[in-house]
Amino acid sequence: MLALAGCGFGAVEVEPHEPEPGTADVCAALLDALPETVDDAVRREVDPPSATAAAWGEPPIVLRCGVPMPAAYSPDAVLHDVDDVGWLPESGDGGTFFTSADREVLVEVAIPDDYAPEADVLVDLAPAIRETIPERALR
Repeated sequence: MLALAGCGFGAVEVEPHEPEPGTADVCAALLDALPETVDDAVRREVDPPSATAAAWGEPPIVLRCGVPMPAAYSPDAVLHDVDDVGWLPESGDGGTFFTSADREVLVEVAIPDDYAPEADVLVDLAPAIRETIPERALR
């Protein structure tokens, strides 16, 4: 029944981004490993089709792989550890952006306020991230 609920929303428009050099293979592996649902939100198509982006639910949760380190990051930044993935949160208009700052390839997840607590989404994404993206030393 959940799968049917997600079908009526259509594709999510995701602003294309140029992935960081050398991230294409890792991002492709991550997108293949991502779950069909996060926090009961069903996976949706993205427009334009992308090998570095995924989306779920309405309003959409949007994941982008291969992003640069956010300007807000500093070596003393406090990361939120959710199932062994260190996330740097940044408040945005209508939600929060989380960047996996402790991974060799960075993943950004935009989570609308409708999905509070955001940790439920991050818990659902953590296994795919841990399995496909090696951890890196923070600098």
